[in-house]
Amino acid sequence: MNNHDIAERCITERRISHRSSMLPLESAAIVRGLLRCHYIEEAWEVLEDELSLPLDGWVDFDTSKINDGDDELHLEDEAIRRQLEVRDILIHRARSIGSIASRFFYEEEPTAGMNAIQKLKEMAEIVKESGLTAEELGMPWERFVRGAALCESKRRDGKWDNDKSEEDPSQWPCNFVYTVLDAMITFPPENKDVTFEALCNALVRRTVFVTGAVDMDGCPEADRGEVAFIGRSNVGKSSLVNMLTNRKSLAFTSKTPGKTQQFNYFSVNDKPELARQIRYGDDVPGEKDRDSFYIVDLPGFGFAKVPQQQRQQWSDFMDKYFLQRETLRVIFHLIDARHGPTDEDCKIMQKVSTIIGSKEQQNNAKYIIILTKADKNVKNASSQRNPGKVTESVRDKLVDTMKANGVGYAPIVLTSAETRLGRDEVWKYLRLAAES
Repeated sequence: MNNHDIAERCITERRISHRSSMLPLESAAIVRGLLRCHYIEEAWEVLEDELSLPLDGWVDFDTSKINDGDDELHLEDEAIRRQLEVRDILIHRARSIGSIASRFFYEEEPTAGMNAIQKLKEMAEIVKESGLTAEELGMPWERFVRGAALCESKRRDGKWDNDKSEEDPSQWPCNFVYTVLDAMITFPPENKDVTFEALCNALVRRTVFVTGAVDMDGCPEADRGEVAFIGRSNVGKSSLVNMLTNRKSLAFTSKTPGKTQQFNYFSVNDKPELARQIRYGDDVPGEKDRDSFYIVDLPGFGFAKVPQQQRQQWSDFMDKYFLQRETLRVIFHLIDARHGPTDEDCKIMQKVSTIIGSKEQQNNAKYIIILTKADKNVKNASSQRNPGKVTESVRDKLVDTMKANGVGYAPIVLTSAETRLGRDEVWKYLRLAAES
């Protein structure tokens, strides 16, 4: 009898004779042990049998009682004891699935890795209901990101070109890391800088300023998706773009409002050494990556110290751009979280409301409201605690203004370039351009 047979008999005997006393911690340890021996199917079998999700209606979470610190009440109350048991199962199920996902990514089996990450995503709703925090779950998102990035690097090197294995590249996303991001934003946020740095390094490998356009003819070839950032001058637009791409100077930041004087195009993940081609005119070989896209930094309005004629030219150009740019995927409208929408913001909303969904629109761009500088609304803001907020009065004012100007449907994302609040949520929309 080999070791595999002995282990299988032990697991079976444990289920038959000791099921009532099995602990989630033990089940998770068995899963990890099976993975180390490369018994993947057996690991999944243990996970689904011993760490399965509860049936609908089996537990009704009341986190106020769970967190009240009364241990005696927990022991005596059957409902609370059941909640604690399920929370323990959820923690170890999530960690075990994470172990399986990591194993597949680092063994360069991306399809299986993404399937495991999808299992995590399917847990998100009950995890939120349980009231579990990011600290309690302890998910190694950075490791998942780096594993998916490893597979993506191999993919760019042609590992699966003309591959005859079970992998099916036709079903893959433009970048494996987006699968991890999709699951990550459904779980309680951890907001760790090291995780976001790994995410940015995987999704933004190269950036280069391509051109500054002052009319439609000046825009680069529409050969990839693009996202546009627009907002009143001094709203923190350039700082936000720099934060999202983990760059210090991708977009120009200045204390002088209105510094951006044109539609500035930045290429993300274009062909290597494109900057040399643009600067010196050299013919550089290579192609853009499959997840390449443009970030377009539009001029600030309202506070910019420019002539009225210049503002009108920007406005006319923006009308044509929003309507006619076929590859435009997202319009990010930035508003200061401290003050809410201004008259200029209302004008932008009105402009967007007449364009989005109109017969003349030649793209399927989404419109997203971004509240910036949320850290300014709290004392001692930090990425881990008090990353930022928006006051109820400002939020109510924003919602009312959006409805009054025909864009009440738009999602609202709270952000801070200082504490990096909202970065994962914004990347969910950046993905729309990368996948085009």
